[in-house]
Amino acid sequence: MKTCFRLLSLLAVSSAILSGCALFGGGGGKPTSTNPGQISTATGLAYNDEDAGTYKVSDYEGQPDAPNMIFIEGGRAVMGSFEEDVMAYRDNIERTVSVASFFMDETEIANIHWLEYMWYLGKDSTQEVLAAAKPDTTVWIGKLAFNDPYVEHYLRYPGFRYFPVVGVTWTQASEYAVWRTRAVNIALAKDAGEEYAETDGRIPLESGIVVPAYRLPTEAEWEYAAQAMIGTQWLDEMQTHQRIYPWDGHAVRNPYGKQMGYMLANFKRGRGDYAGIAGRLNDGALITSQIYEFPPNDYGLYNMAGNVSEWVQDVYRPMTFQDFDDLNPIRRDGFLDDAKDYNNNLIKDPATGQYTERNAESFTSLVTDRARVYKGGSWKDVAYWMSPGTRRFLDQDSATATIGFRCAMIKAGSNY
Repeated sequence: MKTCFRLLSLLAVSSAILSGCALFGGGGGKPTSTNPGQISTATGLAYNDEDAGTYKVSDYEGQPDAPNMIFIEGGRAVMGSFEEDVMAYRDNIERTVSVASFFMDETEIANIHWLEYMWYLGKDSTQEVLAAAKPDTTVWIGKLAFNDPYVEHYLRYPGFRYFPVVGVTWTQASEYAVWRTRAVNIALAKDAGEEYAETDGRIPLESGIVVPAYRLPTEAEWEYAAQAMIGTQWLDEMQTHQRIYPWDGHAVRNPYGKQMGYMLANFKRGRGDYAGIAGRLNDGALITSQIYEFPPNDYGLYNMAGNVSEWVQDVYRPMTFQDFDDLNPIRRDGFLDDAKDYNNNLIKDPATGQYTERNAESFTSLVTDRARVYKGGSWKDVAYWMSPGTRRFLDQDSATATIGFRCAMIKAGSNY
């Protein structure tokens, strides 16, 4: 009889515990994002009671997988150029920052991805919008070079499908990211089998079925991901060495195994040497190469050096390293470093803060609030520019045959 009574008591306690877990969530009864329970811990009101019209809490199992995205675990890092500053720019001095975890495209955006984008714009948008999205294929033209075949063929010919898109401006790349976010989230909503009413074209974030916005990476994110220092870890918070390039060693050739001696990136080896000698081409590419052509870095990212340089979000300032937040740094505009201060044709009155023109012959700087940073060396650059810390800039509405891009995305609901 006593044994039966004890069993009944244990069953009652177990039932109470299970009931508490169901009401208030798992993990010892404590609610979590993925298991919030059935009752609000703040008000005691029930969730998801349609008859009573209570607050709806959607199912959530974590941020959905986003196409082509690789997880980049954040942490502390030293930004800056570790290459000899042969240009004497001194515009990326070493400093310690922390970068939050994020996602980044495994590869550069390729021609096939851009053609897909233009196809949908042609289907759903005006001709003006479609025309604005077309890459500038004339970037291949050289007055003293016969690159004419690339003008017609590089973007559209099937053989170039998985080569990085070029001739796109910073503005076009940013607009592509907006379109891509919407396209991916609509597909995720359909796959989830949910009927979500869109408000102004927006699927509610509260649904838990959509991904955060695709966007261009910040300069800090790009540089952090390119360095991939996760591959140099040793013991607890120790790194065995820094890196000049996105791989180990001070050289541009593979020092290991069967691929020993092969180039690790697509770049210009020297004056007039884009690919080496026929019969044993050193990188196999006179221009760009396929987006999966060379070994990925330790985060699994391809072509973070060479192939094409890549747009990032930041406005360019040479003194950015002096004025920065050491957590997720970015320069959005001329805050604390006005572009007018770089214009030698203007004089600032200390009393009024007003600018007046000096004379028409004075030098006018290219540093403006439209000047955007681009990172990484390209097929047309020497090895110096493949070091992640090097940086250059170009007007946000300019395009070249050497600049492409990839997208990034925050890791939502994370504190690291």
